[in-house]
Amino acid sequence: MPGTKEIRVKIRSVQNTRKITKAMEMVAASKMRKAQERMRHARPYGEKIRNVAAHISHANPEYKHPALIDRDSVKALGIIVVTTDKGLCGALNTNLLRLVLTEYKEWQKQGEAIEVCALGNKGLGFMQRLGAKVVSQVTQLGDRPQLDKLVGPVKVIIDAFMEGRIDRVMLAYTRFVNTMKQEPVIEQLLPLSGERLGAPESTWDYIYEPDAKAVLDQVLRRYIEVIVLQALAENMASEQSARMVAMKAASDNARNLIDELTLVYNKNRQAGITKELSEIVGGAAAV
Repeated sequence: MPGTKEIRVKIRSVQNTRKITKAMEMVAASKMRKAQERMRHARPYGEKIRNVAAHISHANPEYKHPALIDRDSVKALGIIVVTTDKGLCGALNTNLLRLVLTEYKEWQKQGEAIEVCALGNKGLGFMQRLGAKVVSQVTQLGDRPQLDKLVGPVKVIIDAFMEGRIDRVMLAYTRFVNTMKQEPVIEQLLPLSGERLGAPESTWDYIYEPDAKAVLDQVLRRYIEVIVLQALAENMASEQSARMVAMKAASDNARNLIDELTLVYNKNRQAGITKELSEIVGGAAAV
């Protein structure tokens, strides 16, 4: 059994660790509320531009945008992987990357070439260890990601699709359900499917200025960027929620460990006192 001094040192160490996890839990709770607000504020804009894109896609213009055309066969695809830059958020990244790995192996079995755009340090490191072809990346986005930092890396994948070098683009991120539940998903980003765009209640006629190609290029590109930005906002909210839950669990475990160590320390100390009393009594009896 360890001595009382060793137990005291261990108790003090666990107490210091619990202070850190408790502070991280409070910080994550504060950031979680802000991340959820940003995510919810972005949804109306995403919904509005989705409606505009849906109306344009169903208007049957003289120009059919490549983002709306399904390819006959898929020989190459791109995937945008959205993960966190930091750890200590439970199994958030692990669950997503496990899902990506499963799909990645299936695509390889089908003989499809795969290009990766990594948004986040954890996904970038995983894809590099996997030996995947990472064509673009961005890390250290911070707590308030800006669209201008995402446009470049995402444009690499979008341009590859528009030029016909890849036939499909997938988006992998963690969808925020509630504080206790976050769901990893992989969705098709390009070509834009009817399920994502939805069917407008009525069709509109448009007059394009300067022409249909220029207007559709701008609207659909911006819509795709908004989808990625919304996925990043969902992932940020999921990250802070998962980190708060993980730090709370760590704080609770530390408190339980402190209670157990305190009990062992008291038993050890009581045993030492009993031993000393027995020696005193035995010495007095011998005298």
